[in-house]
Amino acid sequence: MSGIDDMQLTLDELDRDGALREAAARAGATRAELLRGAVVGGAGLLAALALPAGGEAAPSLRDRDILNFALVLEYLQSAFYTETEQEGALRGKAKHASAVLGAVERAHVEALRGVLGSSAVARPSFNFKGVTEQQTPFLRTAVAFEDLAVAAYKGQAARIQAKPLLAAAVSIHSVEARHAAWMRYLFGITPASKPFDDALARPQVEEIVAKTHFVTSRPQTTQSGRAPRLTG
Repeated sequence: MSGIDDMQLTLDELDRDGALREAAARAGATRAELLRGAVVGGAGLLAALALPAGGEAAPSLRDRDILNFALVLEYLQSAFYTETEQEGALRGKAKHASAVLGAVERAHVEALRGVLGSSAVARPSFNFKGVTEQQTPFLRTAVAFEDLAVAAYKGQAARIQAKPLLAAAVSIHSVEARHAAWMRYLFGITPASKPFDDALARPQVEEIVAKTHFVTSRPQTTQSGRAPRLTG
């Protein structure tokens, strides 16, 4: 795959079937430890989001809109990893990575929903069309999702008005970047080959997500017909 721009590989080449246009695992950590770490991290993020600096006003309408945009992406990722874990089709390092990333993405969802309260958008339904049930399609999609999240958060950073919200968003962005590097490594492509990353504007992100057809009007199910139990 040498010579192919990594971002283009993620958004175009990896989407051959039309599905989608912490760089190292914590060695020896148990599932309980991983989940506990994600919960603690989510609580820290919630505190950062919920505390305006120096008596600033509550988040503006624009900031709430940006948080809801981020929340939809976190819903997408958390549902993807949760369904994958429940399917139980992965093995080895990919299985471990899915469990770690799933716990972290669910913590992101909890934190964002906690800050938005009644303003939080409802969780959509998803149909991942079998990519959670096979290792290679899972890894291909995970790379695309994580790269997309990194580009989306970067694209919104300059638009955030409240400094505490910007700091919290950057803290999520850096985690998503580590996720992207990790999943790229597992898929067998260079984790980071360019000196600079491009951002994606919201319409671009929304168009890419729409083209996956993963977001549906019906409750999500796997190919076997079982509905994943989402937590967080």
